[in-house]
Amino acid sequence: MARKIATADVVDLSELLDFIRPRHRMVLTTFRAGESLQSSPVTGGVDGQGRIVVASYPQRAKAANIRRRPRASVVVLSDDFNGPYVQVDGPAEVVDLPEALEGLVEYFRSVAGEHPDWDEYRQAMVDQRKCLIRVTPQQWGPVATGGFPPQ
Repeated sequence: MARKIATADVVDLSELLDFIRPRHRMVLTTFRAGESLQSSPVTGGVDGQGRIVVASYPQRAKAANIRRRPRASVVVLSDDFNGPYVQVDGPAEVVDLPEALEGLVEYFRSVAGEHPDWDEYRQAMVDQRKCLIRVTPQQWGPVATGGFPPQ
């Protein structure tokens, strides 16, 4: 069996966002009050301003943690578990309704495309009292794959 060699490709912001856009499986990590980490598997996308966006609920730990300490880390995974991934760190914010509504529409579009009934979607977001988490990429590692060291 051939050895798989690890890769670590340094990318600029534009290349980073191009890498993230088709990938929606992510792990969002925030800071608890005691400074320990809290990680959640999430579905995410990229908005028109180049921020990673995640739909959530205001009472979730991730939202409470970001309100207290507005920073987060996101690991963006490929659908294939052994595929490339990247870690992105940066300032984070929680946007509540009603301000979050159009951002939630943009989130849906970035993850799933067009909805058959946008009025129905908007009402569902209001009924569910959703919020939107946005993480602005500030630092990121290389786009990497696992495997044996190159040397």
